[in-house]
Amino acid sequence: MSLYPHLHKICLPILKLNPEQRIAHISQPRWIGYPLAHKLLQKFDDIYRHPRVSRMPNIMLIGRTNNGKTELVKRFCHQHQCEPNYGGESIEMPVLYIQAPPSPNEADLYAEILTSLFERVPSASTSAKRARVLDVLKKIGLKVLCIDELQNSLAGSPIKLQQMLNTIKYLGNELQISFIALGTEDLLRAMSVDKQLQNRFEPIVLPQWKMSKEYLQLLKTFESLLPLKSPSLLHQSPLSQKLLAMSEGTIGEMSTLIKKAAIHSLNEGKECIDTQMLSTCGYTPPSDRTREVAKLV
Repeated sequence: MSLYPHLHKICLPILKLNPEQRIAHISQPRWIGYPLAHKLLQKFDDIYRHPRVSRMPNIMLIGRTNNGKTELVKRFCHQHQCEPNYGGESIEMPVLYIQAPPSPNEADLYAEILTSLFERVPSASTSAKRARVLDVLKKIGLKVLCIDELQNSLAGSPIKLQQMLNTIKYLGNELQISFIALGTEDLLRAMSVDKQLQNRFEPIVLPQWKMSKEYLQLLKTFESLLPLKSPSLLHQSPLSQKLLAMSEGTIGEMSTLIKKAAIHSLNEGKECIDTQMLSTCGYTPPSDRTREVAKLV
């Protein structure tokens, strides 16, 4: 039997390292799976495998900032990486991830797509950029275009908003590709302007975490990947309640808080996280950060 039953076996070799090396390991980003994440990845995979038809299925993933939307989609992209396609004219890239441009501008969207593929962006008209995007995306065999923070590109006048929505419809129709759009509730409201496009996107809400069996299991998973020699029992009260309250129910904040507390514990010569470590690790909850910023403006 392992001397450290609270840890996953991949963590055991890390325990042999000095505190500085263990801190470096804790600071590394890593994927933490949970039931809803696996279900969503399966839904992403379903549209990836959908045959090309005139009206392709699309997904609109809605959630609060730092609640894991981007990590989910990047995990999906990692599962479908590009292929070199040595005998062809270009690489094969069935899934592409981009950040939405900050304004509702058709030309900026095309430029973002081309830049993400390390392609030259034509300096001519919007129509030239559009033609280049269509040509490149057809050559690489794109199936799914993932657009993060899409609500940013849908802010502005009603005319600009409709133009951007029309651009998304046009790309979907012309290329017979699916979209995974990520954003906040603002994205849901913006999409409602165009009923035809809204009907093409299945809205999925990524909820905030609450006290539940799934949440407690998530804490167990987090703890199993922290190279601390003594069990912290994050899933037990009062730690589970304090973690939920401080992180305000988002997995990104939860991950940041747990990492900060683990690093603080090692710096203090301890081998576990307790409530004192959570309080003194230097973490500030999102609402407190917002209030501090509001005082400055």
